[in-house]
Amino acid sequence: MRLINRLFLALLSCALSVGVFAQTQDSTVVAAKDSVAPKKTKVFLEHANTLSFDKERNAEAQVLNGDVCFRHDSSYMYCDSAYFFEQTNSLEAFSNVRMEQGDTLFVYGNYLFYDGNTQIAYLRENVRMENGQVTLFTDSLNYERIPDIGYYFDGGLIVDSLNQLSSFYGQYSPSTKLAIFNDSVRLENEQFTLYSDTLHYNTDSKIATILGPSIIVSDSGTIYSSRGWYDTVNNTSLLLDRSQVVSGDRILTGDSIAYNRELGFGEAFGNMSLQDTAQHVMLEGQYGFYNEKTEYAFATDSARFLEFSQGDTLFLHGDTLKMTTVDSLYREVKAYYGVRFYRTDMQGVCDSMQFNTRDSILYMYTDPIVWNEQYQIYGDTILIFMNDSSIDFAHVKQFAFAIQQIDSTAFNQLKGNDLKAYFEGQVVNQIDVSGNAESIFFPLEKDGSMVGMNETKSGFLTIWLKDNKLDKLKIWPTPTGTMTPIPDLKPDQKYLKDFYWFDYIRPKDKDDIYQVVKRKAQDAPKRSPVGRKATR
Repeated sequence: MRLINRLFLALLSCALSVGVFAQTQDSTVVAAKDSVAPKKTKVFLEHANTLSFDKERNAEAQVLNGDVCFRHDSSYMYCDSAYFFEQTNSLEAFSNVRMEQGDTLFVYGNYLFYDGNTQIAYLRENVRMENGQVTLFTDSLNYERIPDIGYYFDGGLIVDSLNQLSSFYGQYSPSTKLAIFNDSVRLENEQFTLYSDTLHYNTDSKIATILGPSIIVSDSGTIYSSRGWYDTVNNTSLLLDRSQVVSGDRILTGDSIAYNRELGFGEAFGNMSLQDTAQHVMLEGQYGFYNEKTEYAFATDSARFLEFSQGDTLFLHGDTLKMTTVDSLYREVKAYYGVRFYRTDMQGVCDSMQFNTRDSILYMYTDPIVWNEQYQIYGDTILIFMNDSSIDFAHVKQFAFAIQQIDSTAFNQLKGNDLKAYFEGQVVNQIDVSGNAESIFFPLEKDGSMVGMNETKSGFLTIWLKDNKLDKLKIWPTPTGTMTPIPDLKPDQKYLKDFYWFDYIRPKDKDDIYQVVKRKAQDAPKRSPVGRKATR
């Protein structure tokens, strides 16, 4: 009865194991299950020191002891003792079990049940499968000879020359060198550890294929991915399905990422973003890359830069955006071609732009324009001085022009060689003009009606504003000016030379920065020599 019970338990375990095995999604396994049943051949007893029968316990079993050896086709099975069921073409082996398949596959364990008709071996307790430099450890292993696949279902470990992989369920094919792991997967390498739900691994190429939520942890950072592959020899990978590469304070995200861990280089395709959690900035685009070692980032194709250190976020777009690290604390951002940016308190356009967090100065080159509420400022070059993401003042160099809109036809205007606009909070409260200062103002009565137009010329001019209205005006030295009543004004008198109202170019919101808006041909003032551009 003990033999029958043991055989029953072995067969039951086999049935349960096959059921678990059949649930795997791997195509190799499915193909094996759908293949033609193996040709039935006999299992032969090659050697045993003693052979006996026990009719009372099991009349059909040959009881074998001492140096037992079986052969089935090209496979040999060894053990200390065994039951041989010749009629059913099966055997049960005990103690020092060894199974050999050619000269490349060796399987060891404490117990073996082998069915010669199905050519499936069921090994239990201290099981070890050796195939060249690959070793599989488990307590429960089923090995199918025809598809050449061994699988465990209650925890196991596979070790090769480079990596060590463990999981609750796994399978390995000595012929294809493919290993499949499910549930609590862990790949350990000297340089990193990979945690996954589902993983395929080729013991020849040492490439791990990620098929489920996975985390790769190393000294250089962390990778999050649910699909892709990782070459553990060359430390290169292709990560799909919105994967992330985290390096210090930087998070690189993309629909797909090609990543080289040795070089510290990540190349992202599709909805790329690089976030700096320490500096509170983000770089976006349809394509971009980041070098961890040099801390250099690049973005293009719908590229956008975001700065959100304070409550109001800056959204900046350019055809090409670059972000470099000056030192451990400071970052430099450069934008080229068709630059447009939006913030609730400030909007702007230019050809190229540069920003360095060290001096907190925003440099705008080639046809720059800045708007603040009803104010518009333009010139050859504009420098915006920031303080904790707030604007201190804007400095317009060469051909400086500032405009305040009163209504659809009336505009306060300031013009000169150099202009500085100072901010209090989010609004302009003072403007200084130096060199060839010219101004046009429309003084307002208490009821808001216009009295006339005041035009002045001088060397220098300063105005102070309160509630977006002219509070004080200082002109020096030797100013000249005229006051013209509104009824006497001619249309061409209301504007200084090179006046242009560029409201049609102004970004309306964070999404409008992507619009391509060109100046009208007639809105092209003759300027001083063009200021320097941001260095490419």
